[in-house]
Amino acid sequence: MSVSPIRGGTLKKTSIRMIILLAVVALVAAACGSSDDSGDGGDFRVAIVAPSASNDLAFTQSIVDAVNKLKDDGVIGEVAVTDGTFVVDDAAVAIRDYASDGYDLVIAHGSQYGGSLQEIAPDFPETSFAWGTSADTFGLSNVYSYEAASDQGGRVMGIMAAALSQSGVVGIVGPIEVGDAKLYVDGFKAGVLIQNPAADVPVNYIDSFSDVALASEAATSLIGNGADVLSGTAQMVVGAVGVAKTEGVLWFGTQANQTSLAPEIVVASQVYHWEGILEEMINNVKDGNLGGELFAITFANDGLVIEYNDGYDLPDDVKKLADDAIDLIKSGG
Repeated sequence: MSVSPIRGGTLKKTSIRMIILLAVVALVAAACGSSDDSGDGGDFRVAIVAPSASNDLAFTQSIVDAVNKLKDDGVIGEVAVTDGTFVVDDAAVAIRDYASDGYDLVIAHGSQYGGSLQEIAPDFPETSFAWGTSADTFGLSNVYSYEAASDQGGRVMGIMAAALSQSGVVGIVGPIEVGDAKLYVDGFKAGVLIQNPAADVPVNYIDSFSDVALASEAATSLIGNGADVLSGTAQMVVGAVGVAKTEGVLWFGTQANQTSLAPEIVVASQVYHWEGILEEMINNVKDGNLGGELFAITFANDGLVIEYNDGYDLPDDVKKLADDAIDLIKSGG
């Protein structure tokens, strides 16, 4: 079989065509890669380890909703969640696994995880960690901490609660006296007393974030002692809300919008919007700054928002009390 030689001119033309073709392929690939990245976040991976269910209408849902929104906005490319880790040792295993898997930011969403994170973070100096609610980075350059100024919304809703109460008794179901839970309880009580200095504001801490039955018992006790408005914080409040619904007692929620639990008695909820500070953290990590800073959500940075239940007929004068209180807090009062 004979093979015809390729003439020089033909080879030259073939080479030129090949170069052009390769250039076009490269341009198309670059364009496709750019669109797949959804902004700058296509390759950025975030993992969350949290104590309760992702749909708890409270603490865990607040952070999961925020990270998913950032994913939808193209700020990050992948989200992984391990929820229901009330056992701290289980959470520590998940935190370490996510760091080993190369996630860019691992969020330990629970003040109870601080000790574990303090041990794990130094083993992964190229990984960024965040934990809350707390104001301590342990002096580690790859740990961020975050907290909610939940006393701000607590104060606003306490003012509304006092204005709506007929009995002058406003009860609070608390979990454990730490972090944003204690801040909220203290702020709510202060708000009630601002509006009505003669009010009775009993607080029942049940020493648990998760015990729904104890929360129910606490709410029953508070109502038995005359409370006609209740509030509370943490995942266990579903028990307290259930009792309030049965007894026709008003409820003020926090962390996430709790209207769906009992539309007929939920007046308003303080909702945590972590998106703003999380996006700032993520941008820092992308710039090579892995930690060492403290963040807080407040009314001023729109991290805290009062969301009203449209199905509850809130009097205009009470709504004005809330709006005025928010304005005062934003101005530093």
